[in-house]
Amino acid sequence: MTSAPRSYQLADLFEAVADAVPDRLALVAGDRRLTYRELDERATRFAGHLASLGLDVGAKMGIYAWNRAEWVEAMLGCFKARVVPINVNYRYVTDELAYLLDNADVEVLVFERGFAGHVDELRGELATLRHLVVLEDGAAGEVDGAVPYEEALAVASPERPGGERSPDDLYILYTGGTTGMPKGVLWRTEDIYFAAMGGNGFGPGPVRSAAEVLERIAPEDARMVTLVAPPMMHGAAQWVSFITLFGGGQVVLYTGRRFDAPEIWRIVERERCTSITVVGDAMARPLAEALDEAADAYDTSSVINVGSGGAIFSAAVKDQLRRHLPDAFMVDSFGASETGAGSSQLDPSVGPRFPANEWTAVLGDDLRPVEPGSGVVGRLARRGHIPLGYHKDEAKTAATFLTDPDGVRWAVPGDHGTVDADGMIALLGRGSGCINSGGEKIYPEEVEAALKSHPDVFDAVVVGAPDERFTERVAAIVQPRPGREPSLEDLVAHCRTVIAGYKVPRQLHLVEAIGRTPSGKADHRWAKEHVAGG
Repeated sequence: MTSAPRSYQLADLFEAVADAVPDRLALVAGDRRLTYRELDERATRFAGHLASLGLDVGAKMGIYAWNRAEWVEAMLGCFKARVVPINVNYRYVTDELAYLLDNADVEVLVFERGFAGHVDELRGELATLRHLVVLEDGAAGEVDGAVPYEEALAVASPERPGGERSPDDLYILYTGGTTGMPKGVLWRTEDIYFAAMGGNGFGPGPVRSAAEVLERIAPEDARMVTLVAPPMMHGAAQWVSFITLFGGGQVVLYTGRRFDAPEIWRIVERERCTSITVVGDAMARPLAEALDEAADAYDTSSVINVGSGGAIFSAAVKDQLRRHLPDAFMVDSFGASETGAGSSQLDPSVGPRFPANEWTAVLGDDLRPVEPGSGVVGRLARRGHIPLGYHKDEAKTAATFLTDPDGVRWAVPGDHGTVDADGMIALLGRGSGCINSGGEKIYPEEVEAALKSHPDVFDAVVVGAPDERFTERVAAIVQPRPGREPSLEDLVAHCRTVIAGYKVPRQLHLVEAIGRTPSGKADHRWAKEHVAGG
């Protein structure tokens, strides 16, 4: 029997949708296919396992795994049991892993058997860790006391946990780590729902009551079928998965251990995916290249949009995709772990410019919105449904979550921008990566976009390098297309046609592959080290 959600708590919302469309396909991950009823029952059984441990409300549980169905089951099970799932980067070495699990106060860890060596090495260093659940992945390796995931589900109750949940229950997303240690962004579940998981309603407008989620379930023949290419440990993957599930759609997780663009197009064809979620050019360009090489090999007629979260498409890559998908939208979104989804842009011709809305602004040094058309560079900010702060870091919380002279609290994570005369926000880039060359501020994202529009460039990342005269100079790390070897002179001449002369690269490093995080974002720590090493 279908009943309205009890609150905006994420498990309440999911259960209501699962009751309304129990026989719809909810999740595809490799060879696993789960209906809403099956996904709900498995998540409920996992919640029962957590409940048997006697955990307090708000206890933390790490998920240390590649994309797989159990990632979604375990995350939903946490919210059902009022436990907080913690995303764990599967590329971390032991020291980084130990830092995150300790900082997050993790009491339970779900991990793939292939990571048993890391887990066994660090478990004695973690004061709070008291229970382990292992996922089978075909690897060897033992950790004493770890309970097999399927055994835990088999003996757990299929009955949903009783008692009321709260919209104040927590959602934590760990972010960063490429320029410093990761930090946990602390959200109320109600706030993350409205900020990033569909509560703002997109076209129809914000959801006005928890019960309204049922009214917004799409008909069977109009539901979203979303291919999620990024890892579930990344916010963009989690957010679009919840958006899809809350709308009665189908989540299709890419489960490959490396990014295989032809395989993704085969999945799109097989599942008739209507939407593809990527993180910027690092994922979008290989997809475009695969179509360049063999467009007739795949049926892409089901695709309505390709969306990027966490990194902006370059114009060159958008154009490349549009040649093969002329009727699909290329949807750029900007946001951050600290703001949720800020705004989206469907017009492929305008570059990194986004419509302003009542919750998003560019603030000057006085924490007042800058005047449209003034040319003043300020910091992008969001008010309303924003995080509580950073987990166990009062100093970073105070520096990022600011209160303006009128008493309004804003999340100000560090992205810079201006507001054009027409009210559109022009995104410049992250202030922490800004290059100061002879007093001029240069945003790497703009230079990277210029480089990627050169026909010999497959990928690029830009950082500042020390310069005796100008303090810093623009250093470009470029991955050429196969068989190409662009020179610094070639790239400078090209860049001068699209950006000001003071922004063009003064230093070039050609590499076989750009160092990126698992989510596809540029690894600036790797880039700085590469440039420093010559």
